[in-house]
Amino acid sequence: MALELKQTLKLTQQLVMTPQLQQAIKLLQLSRIELLDLIRQEMKENPILEEAQENTAEKTDKETQITEEISTSGEERAGFSNGSKNADFDWRDYLYHNAKTPWEPSFSDREENDDESVSFFERIPDKKDDLQDHLFEQLVFSPLTLEEKKLAQLIIGNLDNNGYLTATLEELALLSSTTINAIETILKEVQKFDPPGVAARNLKECLLLQLTNIGEKDKIFIEKILDRHMNNLGAKKYDVIAKDLQVRREDLIRAVKIIHSLDPKPGRAFDTEEPKYITPDLYVYKIGEEFVVVLNEDGLPRLHINAFYRQILANNNRIAEDSKEYIQNKLRSAVWLIKSIYHRQNTLRNVMYSIINFQKDFFNKGIECLKPLVLRDVAEDINMHESTVSRATNSKYVHTSHGIFELKFFFNSSINSLDGDHFASKSVKDMIRKIIAIENTSSPYSDQKIVEILKGKNINIARRTVTKYREMMSILPSHIRKQAF
Repeated sequence: MALELKQTLKLTQQLVMTPQLQQAIKLLQLSRIELLDLIRQEMKENPILEEAQENTAEKTDKETQITEEISTSGEERAGFSNGSKNADFDWRDYLYHNAKTPWEPSFSDREENDDESVSFFERIPDKKDDLQDHLFEQLVFSPLTLEEKKLAQLIIGNLDNNGYLTATLEELALLSSTTINAIETILKEVQKFDPPGVAARNLKECLLLQLTNIGEKDKIFIEKILDRHMNNLGAKKYDVIAKDLQVRREDLIRAVKIIHSLDPKPGRAFDTEEPKYITPDLYVYKIGEEFVVVLNEDGLPRLHINAFYRQILANNNRIAEDSKEYIQNKLRSAVWLIKSIYHRQNTLRNVMYSIINFQKDFFNKGIECLKPLVLRDVAEDINMHESTVSRATNSKYVHTSHGIFELKFFFNSSINSLDGDHFASKSVKDMIRKIIAIENTSSPYSDQKIVEILKGKNINIARRTVTKYREMMSILPSHIRKQAF
């Protein structure tokens, strides 16, 4: 077979991801905090970008003309000002009138700094001691020798946040170049520290360490329960335990109450992790019969183009070609960032209004009226692709009259009813949670019983689906929810 070279003409279509499109996609999927960090980073790297001041109201004719050129998509409607009359200044005047030493503040500046220094220590937040700090303080006043304290420090350093020892005695002995017996002796001393149960190697030992203020008879009885029936105790099979230990049920219940009063995680009282509060990206308010969406722009800089560099570009003959190209590239990057921010905010607003149209009953009445919804429904409603809606709802939260919810919360599958209607899966989960909340704890509902109750509410659901939803909500099964006393 002969080989030959040919030239052919082929016409194809392909999607090219320009840097500007990549930036817009990236901004769309960022959360509010991530967007704020990106803007601050861009302001550090791009001298063209500046934060507009609140009192920038009047614009010069030249600034207005440039603003119209770079905001054809409507950046002014989003509140991004591209300059102000106050931003124009004579740089020569500025240099001559501000020629004092940079590190020498004015008298008024010194007064403000003095006021800040006076209240500096008052603004220092109190630091909460963690578990290791609490144990080290007790170790200082312990009667152990210097070498023994070093071993105790090694043990304390290997405790997790719950107060359990994560390393084995063999590992600690290898690290400290000592014997296992020596480590075990120091471990018993550390286990005497506060809080009771600290430095235990397992749950059983943790509970046993806390049995110090009870009678010897009860202590021996509880030790038998923990030693032989940990699994039955967790499953609340009290009859099995009482039969095996040959004790009365009343005595067993009294011992179980003592066990329930113990703390299985003694170190969690010293948890120093601060709670992370959710800042919503959008607010939904009901005004009359209409819902209004307000974007949370608190703390987001209002960007505009620096007038100084704009004047430099106007003087084409006074700057070098490479400097002009650098400024033009930075200007182009700044304009695209402003446009991308505007389109991000506009897309979020459109997605939220579409969600309100589909879930109006939820915003009026609550979660029990949530309807089935998929990304395709919203995408078709606002003429966007599903991937765009997915990025817009990723890690975004909205504040409503019923609480703060992630935008993904409003998208859920459907559960069929007995008459052909549909219920949202999250509404069914909420119904299951409410049914379990009002059950009799001495005789809790089984999953099959919950199925029958939901059928009475016209909801057709399988028992395995109830089990799956219950586990997703971290609700225990009925035999563990049962309260024997």
